[in-house]
Amino acid sequence: MLESLPLSRKQLESVATSDASVNIWDGAIRSGKTIASLLRWLFYVAEAPHGGELVMIGRTREAIGRNVMGPLQDPALFGDFADQVKYTTGAPTGTILGRRVHVIGASDAKAEKVIRGMTVAGAYCDEVTVLPEDFFTQLLGRMSVEGAQLFGTTNPDSPSHWLKVKFLDKLDQLPHWRYWRFTMDDNPALSEDYKARKRIEFTGLWFRRFILGDWVAAEGAVYPMWDPDRHVLPWGELPPLQRIMAAGVDYGTTNASSVLLLGLSDERDERGRDRSRLVLVDEWRHDPRTGAPRLTDGQLSDQVRAWLRTAHHPKQVGIPVEYVVVDPSAASFRLQLHQDGLASTPADNDVNRGIALTATLLAEGQLVVADRCRGWTNEVSGYSWDDKATEKGEDKPVKVADHSLDASRYALATTEALWRSALPDPIGLAA
Repeated sequence: MLESLPLSRKQLESVATSDASVNIWDGAIRSGKTIASLLRWLFYVAEAPHGGELVMIGRTREAIGRNVMGPLQDPALFGDFADQVKYTTGAPTGTILGRRVHVIGASDAKAEKVIRGMTVAGAYCDEVTVLPEDFFTQLLGRMSVEGAQLFGTTNPDSPSHWLKVKFLDKLDQLPHWRYWRFTMDDNPALSEDYKARKRIEFTGLWFRRFILGDWVAAEGAVYPMWDPDRHVLPWGELPPLQRIMAAGVDYGTTNASSVLLLGLSDERDERGRDRSRLVLVDEWRHDPRTGAPRLTDGQLSDQVRAWLRTAHHPKQVGIPVEYVVVDPSAASFRLQLHQDGLASTPADNDVNRGIALTATLLAEGQLVVADRCRGWTNEVSGYSWDDKATEKGEDKPVKVADHSLDASRYALATTEALWRSALPDPIGLAA
């Protein structure tokens, strides 16, 4: 298997020396840390002690399926071993090298109860910083089998994050921990041209965290890479679309209500290669603060449904909107839509993950916006981090003028499984 993987010296060293109770791979995007950690996890599963369970943990089971099981099942990466990894995305268990593995989503504080009482012989944690602290603490306490080990990856976060403050900053006091910090230069699969492009595309916070691999506090603009000349397209010149995957809906009563349509373009370069992008195609917005009348849920439903039936592309007519993704707190509006015959889906409202997806897509030129989306383009340049939250070690944007941004975030995060593999150069925040 090692012969089939182009591994750097640091990757090989991390695989060879990750023999501690807790082993953490940290660093930039596309830095090779995930491949190294997965290779080590395969070796561990092959000889893991019995008498306890093997667990793989991420923000959701779908995230584990995408970020971890998918690569493990890729023969181009892991050769014949890929056939020994059996998993259906969303399932509670899978099989690796004949051993049953529990797949656990840990998206909130309630997740801690999932592993309470479990005896763990081995754990793999995808994106450790998105796990609740109580869950991680409980997991460490569950690893009571002799020889039990944990393997985890993460991108950098706030320097006040619990993982850094309570563990990474105290490694000299934790002899049973091992830690490796990766940059893109540690991934031999990346070309110099690719690395140069990424260093240009990302700016501010995202450059320091995603490219340099630094743990830095959020400050200033949330999307400093935003460039109207690069990211805005005249609606009349929109590229052809393969599909419109979602209408993201942010619901308001006294505040604005916004609906953003997320499409996937059908584009080719001069050599005929796929160059599809995500496109915010069109926007509907109703804002009582600008003098518009306040609407009941029924009136709002009527207007949104009527707008969804209109043309949203200058040349293609009748493209169906596949999902209506609604602010999860808007229970009354979702009920109204249901009563009016329109099914909806509660949105994925992990704010930081949605922001990170949006930032990465903008930086890589994989998200563009039609000039019809005026609410979105008006909000994006002023969208800033909350200084008071930063002082507490939290990444939170200021909750002002963000309704259209929230609507697009709902659409992007909730439909990620649909668009990620459809992009010619899929993004990977944990790679």
